[in-house]
Amino acid sequence: IVSGAVSERIQFKGYLLYSVFITAFLYPVIGHWIWGQGWLAAKGFIDFAGSTVVHSVGGWAALAGALVLGPRIGRFPKHGARPIRGHSLTLAALGVFILWFGWYGFNPGSTVSGTDPRIAMIAVTTTLAAAAGAVSSMTFAWLRYKTPDVSLTLGGTIGGLVGITAGTANVSPLDSIIIGAIAGILYVLGVALLDKLRIDDPVGAVPAHAFCGAWGTLAVGLFSSTADAPGLFYGGGTGLLATQLLGVASVFVAAFGTMYLFFRVIDKTVGLRVSKEDELKGLDLVEHSTEAYADFNITASND
Repeated sequence: IVSGAVSERIQFKGYLLYSVFITAFLYPVIGHWIWGQGWLAAKGFIDFAGSTVVHSVGGWAALAGALVLGPRIGRFPKHGARPIRGHSLTLAALGVFILWFGWYGFNPGSTVSGTDPRIAMIAVTTTLAAAAGAVSSMTFAWLRYKTPDVSLTLGGTIGGLVGITAGTANVSPLDSIIIGAIAGILYVLGVALLDKLRIDDPVGAVPAHAFCGAWGTLAVGLFSSTADAPGLFYGGGTGLLATQLLGVASVFVAAFGTMYLFFRVIDKTVGLRVSKEDELKGLDLVEHSTEAYADFNITASND
């Protein structure tokens, strides 16, 4: 999750350091809070498969990294923003469908039992939310930008999957469509917000994982229809919603705050960002002494 937001300008040693830190320290602590009978679990916080534990943690860490690193060269001219397009939407689409397929292990697999009767319904809500995220993001982008943007549609699909992950075992199929559709729209708005704030996130990791993860977690407090933990719209009052809000806020403070400080420490000690010259040459060559596309040549931009 984090690697996409910091791509094309982070040193490889910085990448290794933050990867180890998140895996060894940050994720286990927050995972314990929610999945390890920690204080949020004791309050009744619900995150079935990781909208917060996995996705929001990664998304907030990605935001911290993008802020400390700053934007790629040429991404934000003096006025406005200049998109730096990915070289293959075909590969991007393939990646999204691989992720979608993998989500059937991620969400139904979180039952940790091959005989759990909830597995089929979890697969249904996962599918519907992803499809709703794809349709809503495409439609909203079409209305907002006058074109059904493929990149935003792909990101909205991921947003729908992230959004349903917390409540996939607790919500109805109809509600999963609503959750996924809102997540898709939220993704498009999130990308626009980062551009306005001049925060460079090459793959939209922050909108997809942080924003949609937070939304999906809060949505449990609205749409949960289980007898033991009903949400606001199912007669449960505001108790569960308040607990979900507390969890989202706590994880934001812990994940973003910790990683912002950690990225700052890396930046001031071993170094985080590559030099301007190295960034222009390309990190495949500079960091790994190889070329992804050997026949590519660096050319001057008219901009």
